[in-house]
Amino acid sequence: MAATRLNRLLKLKPLLSSPSSSHSLRFSPIRRGFCAAALDSDADVRFPNGLDHKPSFSIRRDPKERSVQWVFLGCPGVGKGTYASRLSHLLGVPHIATGDLVREELSSSGPLSQQLAEIVNQGKLVSDEIIISLLSKRIENGEAKGESGFILDGFPRTIRQAEILEGVTNIDLVINLKLREDVLVQKCLGRRICSQCGGNYNIASIDIKGENGKPPIYMAPLLPPPSCASKLITRADDTEEVVKKRLHIYNEMSQPVEDFYRRRGVLLEFDLPGGIPESWPKLLQALNLEDHDDKQSLAA
Repeated sequence: MAATRLNRLLKLKPLLSSPSSSHSLRFSPIRRGFCAAALDSDADVRFPNGLDHKPSFSIRRDPKERSVQWVFLGCPGVGKGTYASRLSHLLGVPHIATGDLVREELSSSGPLSQQLAEIVNQGKLVSDEIIISLLSKRIENGEAKGESGFILDGFPRTIRQAEILEGVTNIDLVINLKLREDVLVQKCLGRRICSQCGGNYNIASIDIKGENGKPPIYMAPLLPPPSCASKLITRADDTEEVVKKRLHIYNEMSQPVEDFYRRRGVLLEFDLPGGIPESWPKLLQALNLEDHDDKQSLAA
């Protein structure tokens, strides 16, 4: 069971490298269940340095083959959850967001809730041990329900986490979402949650003109329905000070993880050109996917 292997590998802590160590466990992941297909796209994506062609990863074509095993990287607030969730529905695989796992634990009366509250409210990253414990529990529950494949969101965040994950399973594709920092801060400060239904919304209206070589960015607000409008709350950690601290910490730690997957030839870097209407079609194009339901809803 993958969850059992996660817990077992966690005990290898002295052998696993940290970002500052010079040695690491070596694994040889085998890409299974995927057929090669060219990713013909004019979307703003960047592939690993040193490659003169696009990597041959694509979605599975035979439903008998195992489901996709993808990872989403990106700064807090970039939209990992939104795009991972959409791809989850499109591909029929579970979307496992470590942020959601943390929030579920925070809302419980479990032994970790108070410790997590202090960490999150200070804008710090949750430790590997806690994240892996929560993730192991989620994977174990999913396996019991017959889940196959996954899209991970928010994990791994460190080299050690990436090594542990690589020792457990094969990651076929890592999608690294990019967005400029000033837009990220506005997005994070605009996030709202319905206290009744738990729906996620964003009241920020972002309209930045292009200048100094940077393209313009427009992101319309994602407003709630009338039934939720009076019940919106702000996450305790969505203050400007905490948001900027989170971004600073993430940027310091993200580069080694990006390099980890870039060396393995599975990193796709995608610069978000705007909000969902602008970005979703281009992301699908970069992944060689089609969303017929989305086209029908747009046509309607």
